[in-house]
Amino acid sequence: MADFSLSRSRIGTLLFAVLLVFSLLALRLVDVQAVQAHTYALRAANEMSTISVMPAPRGSITDINGVELARSVSAINVVVDQTLISDPAKFAEIASPILGIAAGDIAKSVTGKRRWSLVARNVTPATWLLLKNAFATYNQGLSRKDVGKRIFGFFAERGYTREYPSGSLIASLVGFVNQAGVGATGLESSLNSILTGVEGKYSYANGYGAEIPGSQQELVVAKSGTNVRLTIDQDVQWIASKAISDAVKASHAISGTVIVMDPKTGQILALATAPTFDPNNTKNVSLALMRNPSVEDVYEPGSTGKIVTMAAALEEKKITPTTLFTIPDFVKVSNRTFHDHDRHPIEQLTPTGILAISSNVGAIKVGQKLGNTTLYNYLRKFGVGSNTGSGLPGESQGVLPDLAHWSGTTAPTVAFGQGYSVTAMQATSIFATIANDGIRVSPTVIAGTSDSDGNFTPSANRPQVRVVSPTTASQMRLMMESVVSADGTAPEAAIPGYRVAGKTGTAQRVDETCHCYRGYTASFIGFAPADKPRYVINVTIQGPQGIHWGGTLGGPVFKKVMSFVLESRHVSPTNTHVVPYPLNGAQVAKMQTVAVSGTKGKN
Repeated sequence: MADFSLSRSRIGTLLFAVLLVFSLLALRLVDVQAVQAHTYALRAANEMSTISVMPAPRGSITDINGVELARSVSAINVVVDQTLISDPAKFAEIASPILGIAAGDIAKSVTGKRRWSLVARNVTPATWLLLKNAFATYNQGLSRKDVGKRIFGFFAERGYTREYPSGSLIASLVGFVNQAGVGATGLESSLNSILTGVEGKYSYANGYGAEIPGSQQELVVAKSGTNVRLTIDQDVQWIASKAISDAVKASHAISGTVIVMDPKTGQILALATAPTFDPNNTKNVSLALMRNPSVEDVYEPGSTGKIVTMAAALEEKKITPTTLFTIPDFVKVSNRTFHDHDRHPIEQLTPTGILAISSNVGAIKVGQKLGNTTLYNYLRKFGVGSNTGSGLPGESQGVLPDLAHWSGTTAPTVAFGQGYSVTAMQATSIFATIANDGIRVSPTVIAGTSDSDGNFTPSANRPQVRVVSPTTASQMRLMMESVVSADGTAPEAAIPGYRVAGKTGTAQRVDETCHCYRGYTASFIGFAPADKPRYVINVTIQGPQGIHWGGTLGGPVFKKVMSFVLESRHVSPTNTHVVPYPLNGAQVAKMQTVAVSGTKGKN
């Protein structure tokens, strides 16, 4: 009986051991087949076949309506194993007319001992098919005795090339990628990390270095980059580009920009530059042409800067739109004499009149009521000397001299818009602040992004800061309407049926080669409808020859672009009645007489 009990005990122990072994084997099987299956697949692929990279397409860049401005299209790199090319001359002879590359260059790339050599980059799938068929036809035509002359050892590396369907239309903003597929300029560069996809991996069995058809096995799925939707409207962009290009050519200017902005959201509808370039062909394009001048180039704003001076004086209650100033055609401050652009007798002008005829002397007199510190602080509030936050690569902060470095002539110079520098984007933002009831909204060109599954994420609302009160902004808008009146400097900017407000600028242009003033910057910045502004447009032309007045050059461009925007966005003509502020002493007296007469009539 004891022997029988011992046998049962041993049997139990053996059964337990067997069960334990099977359990361990089962756990290992689960680990191999499920937990570490991917790792073992990669290891097996490494040992049994060749692993190759599966390129991922970059995300597309589109306008606000989904029109593609930059996209990735399938392409093939033609490569060879030089050790397998028995007749380089014949290879080059057949491939040259198909690839469009000189036979001598092809012969060099296929001759040698390298196992990998690039013959042609980014050819289309159709071209690759022609190449394969050409060599297949050649090989089939060989006799049995010449079978050793067969050509093989050439392969296709799958990939993508970047294409810009809009060509030069918005090149300075979108930018382009280099030969390695990395963003080189513009948004392609600044957004490279999100536009770039994640490469995949696949394995294949190879025969004589070529992929065996049907042997491909995907190991890691390639993931395309994030798509970026811009706030740009391609139709508005086209109109703006055409208008500024024509103006630059007609005035023989160095360059020009147009910015169209929604002042409430900060969204940029158009950002046009001239001259421009074709991002599809950048081989002979200069670095200077690749820049985005709207945020990279700085210039002294000239009379468009008087807007800051006037708004500050109104906000500080130093003036009203009808305060009278005695304005000679020159004024001496410290050791310098400042002149208006035209000689004129002493006249009585209101701040509205000072803006309308763009009097430098008048702006200086208004600025003197503020003092240096206050004027400087308002320049800073309006964003001068600070990045706008647009996120565009290479954006300059502009130049605003430190208050401690202001001389006796700095304040009067700054008051009429010189002595400091801005970018076109900063200048646009200043006018947008007035248009938006005194609130400055950071500009943006990004509407949102979409992932590889098409899920759209809109951009967050832009940062805002109040600069002046709604009352000051409203007064400024009515004052600025005088600029486009028959008495102002830009009647060319007026649009029939709409109330338009703006300001001209004709500034001396700094020439870096001589560190002196040489030539002019002509500009007009305005918004419409003036009573309820929907859009702000900045037209800036650098170095025009001959006529260089901001109203004459910039006004017509503004009118053309703004007219299209208002019509295409179905903005109804203005129906409100406007009583303009008086411009001079005579008009103030007349206004007072009418007011007194009206009061007597009521009695």
